[in-house]
Amino acid sequence: MRIIAGEWRGRKLTAPKGDSTRPTADRMRETLFSMLTSRLGSFDDLRVADLFAGSGALGLEALSRGAAHCLFVEQERPALDAIRANISALDARASSTVEAGSVMGLRVARETYDLIMLDPPYRTGAGEVALDRLLRLDWIDDATWIALETAFDEEPDIKGLQIEASRKVGKGRLTLLVREPAPTPAPD
Repeated sequence: MRIIAGEWRGRKLTAPKGDSTRPTADRMRETLFSMLTSRLGSFDDLRVADLFAGSGALGLEALSRGAAHCLFVEQERPALDAIRANISALDARASSTVEAGSVMGLRVARETYDLIMLDPPYRTGAGEVALDRLLRLDWIDDATWIALETAFDEEPDIKGLQIEASRKVGKGRLTLLVREPAPTPAPD
């Protein structure tokens, strides 16, 4: 695994030891960041959350491309060790926060995020449950972009979010979501 673009382009990342996580492949990350770049234009100064973070590759890629800060949330000890090692190797401590614990245990957000990326275990529904929770806890506003990785045959359906784009990549599917617009009141 390596950083694809930006300040740390080409830098190698440490993968978690063991088989409790499934790191996002370089090809999947390239596709995801191409999809995001065509919509966001720039990652400059974005507040990013990398949930089910694994090695932290998604959040670190966003930081490499100019994001201001990334929150990494992961519960598996080997993955937390890898995230911390990668942050340290890239000297990204000032722009990173690591939270050890389950995404399902997150509390009400102090601020919304510009970009939330989730790479939960395939075929568990954990991404949909997490996004439903994040909507209720004010992590997502009308300007938030969400990137969800699932198995290629999973099609997420989360009340309050709409699919902006979806692409199959190998054994996975990348889905970009945004908040559904509030209904327009009928004229009197």
